[in-house]
Amino acid sequence: MELMDRVTVNSDVAFGKPVIRGTRITVQLIVKLLANGVTEDEILSDYYPELVKEDIKAALLYASESLGYEEVILV
Repeated sequence: MELMDRVTVNSDVAFGKPVIRGTRITVQLIVKLLANGVTEDEILSDYYPELVKEDIKAALLYASESLGYEEVILV
């Protein structure tokens, strides 16, 4: 399975926010936890068995790719 295939968007799940496939765990939550100093091992422990290491990588890749499409307009 490709990393990006681990992330899905469904309007009926988490208000349409990107989540890890088969869970209600959002990409936003994973990135926010990492940004706040929570380690990968702590996240995996807290969300066991729903998350695996590749899911965290997929969340970061998804966030990175999403920012690549962001358009900045200078005024």
